[in-house]
Amino acid sequence: MVKQIVFAALLLLTFGVFFYTVSRLIKFFSFTRAGFPVRDIGNRFRIMLKVAFGQTKIFRKPVIGFFHALVFWGFCIIIFGSIEMVIDGLAGTDRALKFLGPIYNFIIASGDIFALLVAISILIFLARRTLFHIGRFEGIEMKKRSHIDANIALSLILLLMISLLAMNTGYIGRQISSEGEIYGYYPVSRISAGLFPGLSTNGFIMMYEISWWTHILLIFIFANYLPYSKHFHVFMSVPNVFLSRLEPLGKLVNMENITREVKLMMNPETAYSAAPADTPPERFGVRDAEDATWKNYFDSLSCTECGRCTSVCPANITGKKLSPRKIMMDLRARMKEKGPLMIKNGRDFNDNRSLLRDYISVEELWACTTCNACAQECPININHPSLIVDMRRYLVLEEASAPGELKGIFSNIENNGAPWQYPAEDRLNWTKEIGFEVPVMAEMTARGEKPEYLFWVGCAGAFDDRYKKVVRAFAGILNHLGISYGILGQEETCTGDPARRAGNEMLFQMQALQVIEILAGYSVKKIITTCPHCFNTFMNEYPDLGGKYEVVSYLQLLDKFIKEGKLSLNRGSLKGKAVTYHDPCYLGRGNDIYSEPRSIIGSMTGNLVEMRRNRSFALCCGAGGSQMFKEAEPGEKEIFIERTEDALETKAGIIATACPFCMTMLTDGLKYKNREEEVENLDIAELIALSIGI
Repeated sequence: MVKQIVFAALLLLTFGVFFYTVSRLIKFFSFTRAGFPVRDIGNRFRIMLKVAFGQTKIFRKPVIGFFHALVFWGFCIIIFGSIEMVIDGLAGTDRALKFLGPIYNFIIASGDIFALLVAISILIFLARRTLFHIGRFEGIEMKKRSHIDANIALSLILLLMISLLAMNTGYIGRQISSEGEIYGYYPVSRISAGLFPGLSTNGFIMMYEISWWTHILLIFIFANYLPYSKHFHVFMSVPNVFLSRLEPLGKLVNMENITREVKLMMNPETAYSAAPADTPPERFGVRDAEDATWKNYFDSLSCTECGRCTSVCPANITGKKLSPRKIMMDLRARMKEKGPLMIKNGRDFNDNRSLLRDYISVEELWACTTCNACAQECPININHPSLIVDMRRYLVLEEASAPGELKGIFSNIENNGAPWQYPAEDRLNWTKEIGFEVPVMAEMTARGEKPEYLFWVGCAGAFDDRYKKVVRAFAGILNHLGISYGILGQEETCTGDPARRAGNEMLFQMQALQVIEILAGYSVKKIITTCPHCFNTFMNEYPDLGGKYEVVSYLQLLDKFIKEGKLSLNRGSLKGKAVTYHDPCYLGRGNDIYSEPRSIIGSMTGNLVEMRRNRSFALCCGAGGSQMFKEAEPGEKEIFIERTEDALETKAGIIATACPFCMTMLTDGLKYKNREEEVENLDIAELIALSIGI
């Protein structure tokens, strides 16, 4: 009875301290902004089973991922034994769940085996952290305290496994020496019990009792240490995966408060209407911890500080200040600093510090290419770019602060409908001397014709001299296939993508609503585009504003026609040259288009060579996130040079691209490397045009 009383008191203390800590965190959540509604529960369970329990993203690094998966799966099994220990401790029983029979035997055997496997895995983790220099464990955000914290948590887990094995060994030895019945199977501990041939029954009883109390006390200590440790993800990772954003990575969340403002501005009847008296002023974007959404904060608490995000960040790889891991750690640290003050003084309390600038510098934010490599790599589906872009939104919308070059493109988009200073009249210049008539929607409508597809040319296709060749090639392919299409010509204007990625949400929505109105006038249902950024915007972001279309990437369309036999390609057209393909971020990671371009290239040559970083591991060209239109932040190397080096390593004679931004950056990279005479940078549309001889 004394044991039960002591155990009950310790259990109550453990729960008391734990729930006190959790209650404070819940109060911190009350200060954050609303996020997305949690719907589609079935799909969320599927993702949770796949990513959290299946550990699929952990296996993107297969070797160390295997050992991490063993630890996770081990905890899932061993927790069953911990529950039994709590029941035994309170009820004074021994092996309270033995009535489960074969199921009990299987679970106990699994736990005994996993205890050893987890212990081995933890020793490997400790060795990696203490004896080897692992790049992703370093960084300005990884203070000495972070390393100590990691080692403490790993050591506690190791002690938990050792005490569990010792407890099982003591139990087996006690039962064998006293000729008692053994409940459960113990493949590992039965062997270890045999290592103590001279130990008496009392000796095994003492081993069991000491290790039992050691193990349960370590569990109690560990449970209350975790909320103050990076290993809080032991509790948070599974629910964080369940609460994952379900939209494609390429999509940015719409700002409804901006939508209301823009619609008010665009409707003359309500342009000067006063806002309701009880409407509180809203902050645009994120300046401090309380401006972040509950999901941003949940992400920050779930972050394991593993550094997988930072290790694939193109900005960080090339020596720039941005570290996606630091962004999450900073949000967590800032809320930890300000949260107690807001509890005491209210949400509006100002300590003259903020997440922006005091924790995260402007330079870090503007270094992001929004390539989503960090979000793709995160094993628990943290979405770093959403927070980064929200902080950019604050800078642009609240402070009118942005790099000078970006202010220039804002002005150009607003005045000219394009990031460059070209008049709308020049949007048809690419059609001159093309050899056939490119149909224009206005003229077709006047003739009573309605095409099946709108070919969205995009600003680069209309104005960039190099990319004009690509849209000419694609228009030639459409003409060759006899596809019914039209273009907007002078009526086309920027989708607003560069403005949105740069934080100018108001300009984006003004452009988007204007485009949607134009397309509605022509009853457009289907859109083809050669630009991944336009594709992503039409596909994922315009529906939030009422623009719902069937959007097709030109690669999807061409691959379909090739597979249907309607487009035959000459496999000898590339003259035996090796081809390597660069995955654009907004086709690949953004929208999961990987197979189509490779299938098309495979129809022209059997000599496709992959870059070291390809498909979902592909490195950004460096132009996304509006980097195309500004000087890069200081670093050791430009991102486009790093990516060009990846391509040159393959020794391919042709670099195939499928994005105007990627084409510009890789072309610049070849010039920088003085290889433009040896290696061609061609869009897939140009390769097809060469193959069919148009």
